Amino acid sequence: MSAIWVDTDMGFDDLWALLLLRTHRIAVAGVSLVAGNAPLPQVEANASGAQEAYGLDMPVFSGADRPLKRTPETAARILSPLGMRSRGQTLAKPARPPVFPPAGPALEQWLRTPRRAPERVILALGPLTNIAHLLKSSPKAAARITRLVWMGGSDGPGNHSPRAEYNALADPEALDTVLNAQLPLDVVDLTQCRQHCFGPEDVPDTDPLSRDLLLGYLDIALERGRKAMAIYDPIAAAALIWPERFRFAPRAMNVSLCSDDSYGETSFAETPMSRTRLVSGGHGPLVRDCLAAFEGGPAHAH
Repeated sequence: MSAIWVDTDMGFDDLWALLLLRTHRIAVAGVSLVAGNAPLPQVEANASGAQEAYGLDMPVFSGADRPLKRTPETAARILSPLGMRSRGQTLAKPARPPVFPPAGPALEQWLRTPRRAPERVILALGPLTNIAHLLKSSPKAAARITRLVWMGGSDGPGNHSPRAEYNALADPEALDTVLNAQLPLDVVDLTQCRQHCFGPEDVPDTDPLSRDLLLGYLDIALERGRKAMAIYDPIAAAALIWPERFRFAPRAMNVSLCSDDSYGETSFAETPMSRTRLVSGGHGPLVRDCLAAFEGGPAHAH
């Protein structure tokens, strides 16, 4: 596989997905940031802190600071204002606000640059605002995307509202723009991700920061009386790394733009000719394989 692009709102499981890609030597040509889990300045601070703590050397670019139309809504009530829960330790806060180049021109250039391998794969781990802006500003460049793997939506109940998953609800109009463009889209939805959970006994031997962040993430479930926490963004990365371990079923996908309690709700219908595929399955020890990204700590993956 040639180098991929990652679009992210840089919460903890986004960082986890990036570490999993690095563990399996998936080259990342660039990372574009988008407001989502936290406001864009905090997303940028998380990206800068992750670069320092984990030695992430892929180029980072700053993207959309708000949804296409709706009022911004973060996941702070679940993930904390930092966009990452912890038990005390946090990523280092930059001495001054990081300044990343703009994402739009960089992503467009990456798509247009000739290369030996024809694949232009994007792994999207947050609201699809950056991809929607690309479709509006550079539709010919966007048409060169050969695969868009997105963690979002739900073929069932939601998590941020009773009917909507967070990444879909954070910018439904962006999702609608992507769906109308008929890009080759693989959806790793909430229902699929909830099949893969880890508990306290699964936390690997790793460095203090990674252990603290893993346990903080796990606390989201423990505080709600559950024994294990679902893994989200790393499962989307896993579908890219190990496609043979998943099923990809063609589905027509829709998102509600109604200004009622259905806003952001996604639905799927079996459509053999659809370019959208709903990902399911996830065979083998996926939880263990995802957690392996932390074994040995940051230095292990350098």
